Amino acid sequence: MATTTRPARTPAAAGGSRDRGPSVGSLLARTPAVVLAGGLAVVFLFPLVWAAVASVSPQGGTAQSVGWGFANYVTLANYQAGIWQYLLNSVIVSGLTVVLTLTTSLLGGYAFAMFRFPGKDLLFLLTLAILMVPYATLLIPLYVLLNALGLSNSLVGLALVLTMFQLPFATFMMRISFESVPRELEESALVDGCGTFGALRRVLLPAVKPGLITVGLFAFLAAWNDFITPLILISDSGKVPLPLAVANMRQQVMGIVDYGATEAGVVVLALPCVVLFLLLQRHYVRGFMSGALKG
Repeated sequence: MATTTRPARTPAAAGGSRDRGPSVGSLLARTPAVVLAGGLAVVFLFPLVWAAVASVSPQGGTAQSVGWGFANYVTLANYQAGIWQYLLNSVIVSGLTVVLTLTTSLLGGYAFAMFRFPGKDLLFLLTLAILMVPYATLLIPLYVLLNALGLSNSLVGLALVLTMFQLPFATFMMRISFESVPRELEESALVDGCGTFGALRRVLLPAVKPGLITVGLFAFLAAWNDFITPLILISDSGKVPLPLAVANMRQQVMGIVDYGATEAGVVVLALPCVVLFLLLQRHYVRGFMSGALKG
């Protein structure tokens, strides 16, 4: 009895179309999104790249008038109190703002998400309503209040004001972060003997880590780059943060502006923000998606 043998199927034949690369149609469909993203990247990155190149390139009327070098950064380092003093002021203000914003929004978001109490929704709406008020209109009353409290012309008072401006968004972000966590996790921790703060510290805090990073990064960027608030609240030239110091460099004698040193200040001001965003971008996106992934 004759038998027939079937030819062995090659792995490529067995895999079928699954081993094929992206089809031409899918590549064409993705092309507009890629082109749009690339165009936006060029638009947003070009000013920073231009400032970085201009800060080390030869320009008339600057310390770097001949050849390429870092003379503009030397000028920036020796400006009035010195670049390190201004950097220290910015670090102190930004650090205090981040710590106060994270602490307050963590507890506020936890309370709004996990507890039921009379007037909860109304209180939350009132918190968000602060976003509708232009913060520049509040600076003069806040200046008077800080003066009465003995915190005028101080980095602590400046950090408190910046924290107040960040709290509505931060509390909203932390509330949706807590609401995206299954309630069974907290209930299991309470059954196992944890108290309210124990469950928050041991179980819920790691679960809302992306939201915390998002809030912290937003608070840092807002405090690091803010200009109008220290302009109103800080009068001592030795206490101004870096953005205000860079802006003051434009007010030179007889209207002459050192553009090279100003561009160097822009680079120094932007570099920490770029580095932090690149390091934390994955958690930053996950924090924004926490509310969308609820359920």
